[in-house]
Amino acid sequence: MDFIKELTWRGMLHQMMPGTEEQLQKELTSAYIGFDPTAKSLHIGNLATIMLLVHFQRAGHKPYALVGGATGMVGDPSGKSAERQFLDEDILRENQNGIKVQLEKFLDFNSGANSAEMVNNYDWFKEMGFLQFLREVGKYLTVNYMSSKDSVKNRITTGISYTEFTYQLLQGYDFYHLYKNHNVRLQMGGSDQWGNITTGTELIRRKENNDGSDSDEAVEYSAYALTTPLVTKSDGTKFGKSEAGNVWLDPEMTSPYEFYQFWINQTDEDCKKLIRVFTLLDQAEIEKLEAEHAEAPHLRIVQKAIAEDVTTRVHGGEQYELVVKASEVLYGKATLEMLQSLDEKTFTAIFDGVPTTEISKTDYEACPSLLDLISVTTNHEIYASKGEARRALQGNAVSVNKVKIQDEKLPISSLNLLNDKYLLIGKGKKNHLVKVV
Repeated sequence: MDFIKELTWRGMLHQMMPGTEEQLQKELTSAYIGFDPTAKSLHIGNLATIMLLVHFQRAGHKPYALVGGATGMVGDPSGKSAERQFLDEDILRENQNGIKVQLEKFLDFNSGANSAEMVNNYDWFKEMGFLQFLREVGKYLTVNYMSSKDSVKNRITTGISYTEFTYQLLQGYDFYHLYKNHNVRLQMGGSDQWGNITTGTELIRRKENNDGSDSDEAVEYSAYALTTPLVTKSDGTKFGKSEAGNVWLDPEMTSPYEFYQFWINQTDEDCKKLIRVFTLLDQAEIEKLEAEHAEAPHLRIVQKAIAEDVTTRVHGGEQYELVVKASEVLYGKATLEMLQSLDEKTFTAIFDGVPTTEISKTDYEACPSLLDLISVTTNHEIYASKGEARRALQGNAVSVNKVKIQDEKLPISSLNLLNDKYLLIGKGKKNHLVKVV
């Protein structure tokens, strides 16, 4: 597959340096993208750039994922209106380990000549002193050159520390180090990274010519830059956040169910972009899905295709099957068996916002019957009186864990708590949770 053509039809190509396409057509090429470990998980904003590496490897080239153990201590000012808080080394190390595990889900680290590799820039910065850094890097780039970058210009009025000002030098040296030691010829990233990436190509040019000047009389470029557009919604706002904040790849931070629902709830307009950027479906498959979707938009065919592809690759096929079942629970097609198959995190995510009454385990076990439970024991929060509860039971309007019950004398001991603590009480079409604590 032709990498540039693939990015072009997917709408994933923003800018590239002259000669990039020719280099990729000439030979197997190594490229890298950096990920700063500012959290223990990557989020779906990072996923767009991960997909660059995925397509790069599928095109037969060699991807490098750089985890910024050193640059993460500083923080990239690109796109930021204020300075980041420093993270200590233990947190950074934990974050690096989490990111490594996630990247291994997307890239093949055992595919021969184009096997993916992971590197950490702390490995080459940890022994470099300040004076050595000034001689190795600072000598080659002027303050005027550095100040012209958007990441700096956008912060001049509000203030930028020397630490963040020099971030581009650190990233530039990363490219130089990988160029010299791993034959990496291309750095890729989001469009907001163009300034940092081209600092790297410029540093390589000047160090290779060993002149530290602005002279254009230099060897031909052998290091290249390529960026992908930042993914935005059709209304122009940033993509990748839910009401709860970032949508993370870590199931402990964003449950697989919440992750799946995020994609299902995207608008038809946004899905035209999302299905091309985030899935591995080819052009013919996408166009076929879009045609089917246009005939029956209410079936959300494209949303389901995106959710299946991305959820399966991030969380695995088993979790995907589970969240589909969970979605059926949400839309009223649940069975007792489905409810019992849900782990607590998924269960609580599904029923987030459903009225909940907490009772003690002692009160629960002392409750004589279902009638008492849905009235007196739950402080009349489900039914206002025993009489109202009795009439609902007699009218077949009450269910427990999706099973209809009419026996008001049914003993509590015959009910099975979901995840050992929940009962889902159905009041006609409405739900109420009883949580035993």
